[in-house]
Order: sequence, then C-alpha cells, then structure tokens
Amino acid sequence: MTGETPPPGSRIDTTVPHAARMWNYWLGGKDHYDVDRVAGDQFSQAFPDIVHIARLSRHLLARIVRYLVNDAGVRQFLDVGTGLPTVDNTHEVAQRADPTCRVVYVDNDPLVLTHARALLVGTPEGATDYVEADLRDPEAILAAAAKTLDLTQPVALMLMGIVGFVTDEEGAHAIVARLMDGLAPGSYLALWDGVNLVTGEALDQAQEDYNEGDAVPYNLRSREEFGAFFDGLELVEPGVASVPLWRPDPDPLAELKEVDALVGVARKP
Repeated sequence: MTGETPPPGSRIDTTVPHAARMWNYWLGGKDHYDVDRVAGDQFSQAFPDIVHIARLSRHLLARIVRYLVNDAGVRQFLDVGTGLPTVDNTHEVAQRADPTCRVVYVDNDPLVLTHARALLVGTPEGATDYVEADLRDPEAILAAAAKTLDLTQPVALMLMGIVGFVTDEEGAHAIVARLMDGLAPGSYLALWDGVNLVTGEALDQAQEDYNEGDAVPYNLRSREEFGAFFDGLELVEPGVASVPLWRPDPDPLAELKEVDALVGVARKP
C-alpha cells in the first residue's frame, strides 16, 4: 500500500558498504555482506589500526558504563547510533551493575532495526527500549526517549563513534548541545570519535578514499574540534584522552599507546 513504511529488511542496500556492517566485520561479527567485507579489507589495508580501534571501542564502552553506574550514580542511558548488537551492549553492562538501569537505544539503520529484538532483552527490574531516529533530529530523539526515561533525572548520553557522520555544515556541535540541553543537570555526555593526524596520515588517507565512494562519508575532526563538544560541561578525569588511555583496566600485558580516536566523559552542571 502506498504511503506505508517498508519493513526494515526491505530497505537494506547490499550494494553499498555500510559503516555499521563494516564495524561488525572488524569486530568479528556475522552481520555483514560481501560489499562490507571488501570495503572493510580495503580500509584496513590502508589503515590496519582500524580493527584495533574497533575492538578498543567495545572495551571503552564497558569502562564508561561501569564508571557512570558505579561511580557517577547514573541509572539512565540514551545510546544514539548504537549500531549492530555485539558483546556487552550498553544495557547489558549497565544492568549487570544495577538491574534497575533504564536504556534507550537510537539508530536509523534498517539492518539494526531487524536486530532490535536482540537489544530489547533486558532485566525485568529495568527497561530497555529502541527508537528509530536520526542524530540530526535531536527533538525527535528527546521526545521518544521521554517515553522510557525520566528526563528530569540524570541521563548519560552515549555518542560512540557516531558524530563523525554529521558534518560541521549540518551543525554537529549544535546537535550535541541541543541533546544535552534536553537532559537534567547531573547528566553526562560520553563521546568518542575518530580524529585526524594523531599517529600520522594513514587514517586520513584511508578515510578520504572511503568517502569518495557511495557510502555515507565520515568526517575526521581535529583534537580542538573534538574538545569543543564538551564546551560548558565538566570533564571527568583524565579529560579528553586517546581511547585506550581513558581509565584503562589494569592489565600488565596490555600495550597502552595513543590511537587516532579520542574520548571524553563530562558532567552537565
């Protein structure tokens, strides 16, 4: 029937590589297609560290969520651009620390929608919900999140590797600020993203080659541009840091060195 939204599976384009599926491939998952594997291999050949960064990002998410629950006392999470389900999603880490945690996932990818039920399995004491929306529409995100979260109480806004898909012309910094404006004092912003010229030019070149294709481009920002996302907020220690260096788990065998990705966690006063 005309005017109806097609089912999520029918909107999956398997002819163009997609970042969520490529990320799933780098993480060793199964939810990707040949086009994603080809693009993923081309990217990793130009910038081998991308696979390492993908895996570091999963460990980072768990560290951040544990900090927010155990140390900051947060019990509500708004995870925008969550991507495909994998090991230790936000709700799993949060509800393991406190079963009453409430988590809302937001994504606009059709393949992610087909896996939504995997995200919706949480503890009976808490809540886990899924919203189809775009980061570029903060008003819609806040309105939908309010159906599950109490926005008069602190919420952790999780933007894990997503703001690079929003350009400066689209107002990336203003969008993040608007989302934080809609959250109560005592809320937190947790944000990581790829940045340029940290370890060299390899990532910049690999990203430039990828952006020349048909896939949705990703915009690398400078350290200064990244830090501006936290303007008006109170950064928690150690401030803006390279992904593996943010409150690392003690591991004498781990090599802690900078990568081309930064992270910060900050509190709204």
